[in-house]
Amino acid sequence: MSDQNRPELPEEPEGRDDPFEALFGGAVPPQMREALEAMGLGNLDATQAAQMRSQIEMLMGAGAGDDGPVNSELAHDVARQVVAQQGDASIGESTRRDVEQVVQVASLWLDAVTDLPRPEGLARALSRAEWVELTLPLWQRLTTPVATGLQNALGEAMRQQLSGLGEEGAPQIPGLPAGMNPAMLMGQMEPMIRRMSASMFGGQVGQAVGTLAAETLSGTEVGIPLLDDESVAILPANVAQFAEGLEIDAGEVHLYLAVREAARVRLFAGVPWLGPQLLGSVEAYARDIRINTEGIEEAVRSTDPQDPAALQEALGGSLFSPDPSPTQQAALARLETYLALVEGWVDQVTARATAAHLPHSEALAEAVRRRRATGGPAEKTFASLIGLELRPRRLRDAANLWAALEESSGAAARDEAWGHPDLAPTAADLDDPLGYVERRRGGSVESGDGLTVTDEDIERLLGGDEA
Repeated sequence: MSDQNRPELPEEPEGRDDPFEALFGGAVPPQMREALEAMGLGNLDATQAAQMRSQIEMLMGAGAGDDGPVNSELAHDVARQVVAQQGDASIGESTRRDVEQVVQVASLWLDAVTDLPRPEGLARALSRAEWVELTLPLWQRLTTPVATGLQNALGEAMRQQLSGLGEEGAPQIPGLPAGMNPAMLMGQMEPMIRRMSASMFGGQVGQAVGTLAAETLSGTEVGIPLLDDESVAILPANVAQFAEGLEIDAGEVHLYLAVREAARVRLFAGVPWLGPQLLGSVEAYARDIRINTEGIEEAVRSTDPQDPAALQEALGGSLFSPDPSPTQQAALARLETYLALVEGWVDQVTARATAAHLPHSEALAEAVRRRRATGGPAEKTFASLIGLELRPRRLRDAANLWAALEESSGAAARDEAWGHPDLAPTAADLDDPLGYVERRRGGSVESGDGLTVTDEDIERLLGGDEA
């Protein structure tokens, strides 16, 4: 075969033996190459560089795209992996029917003790993976403000590290070439930093949500409405684990927990302002989160540049500043009050609904209290994601308030107290529950701004009459 008829062989790709081109998948600007060499990366061979790039791509979720401060695809994949590792049996048709029947019974019992209407959603038996799929969008919404702060702080920390590049005697990177332009290098690195930050936080969200999926008993056990409908959701596998060791019939445990979940969903459905207030308080806290920039800068300084996974580990314990801002303190006070009021109301209504039907209702109530006292399934999750301890600290005071109000004026008055956010019990009312009951019985309560509101004011407010 003549040379001119010989088929052309594909050219060797440029940079196959160049460690930096193997690392970044293409040409590297000369100034960036010099800076990387000064960082000690010039001794990598192409194979090591390719492995390092693979590590970075795994950390950044390569192929998932830059979808904002939280890498949603990575969060989803990690959560599903955690669930799979812990074990997650699919829900059979018989289990789904059992849950439907249990929720139906729970709803009948609740009808007798509260006038709040039944929610319109269905009874749902969820596997852990199904719970992840249904709740992950809200977790991403709640954590996005924190992820944005982390992204900005990490970029600033990198910018500070590069600020001395090119200056005579710069201690960070000896041997840096003269005339190095840090802005140019930062411009090259910023997209990678953003994606790395999004993926680090996405991985953290996925790990936390996947872990929580193996612990939570029902759709709203964390105290806030995680599902976007009014369904009464139960996780049968987790309920079965909770029932182990209680020395109470598993069927009774399932019924008791179904009553609690159905009561909470009924409250969120019947009091439309309550869920948004809870979520708004969490978001207000998260929006004002202050990132521990000193901790991040220290993590950046102390991390081996050849080990990108080490950066994620180094940042794990140094994300949040320890002192909450005034805005956060106000949001936390609102959140703790509402959480206590919700759980106190659920405790009271559940006790009334189950007392005549379940022989171990008091023992089960104590088991739930012990579970909450140890932190509850959501507390560690919120603490790791937004530095917030989601705990109804004043639960006993709230339960006493609802019980006193019901004893004084009946169940209808207890439920009517939720009629408007300005008229619901406040933190001050938790300090003096009997005083609150007296004011309610006397036909007036104080709104959140301290104004006295009469029964006529309440009727006009709820009826939309501004006259």
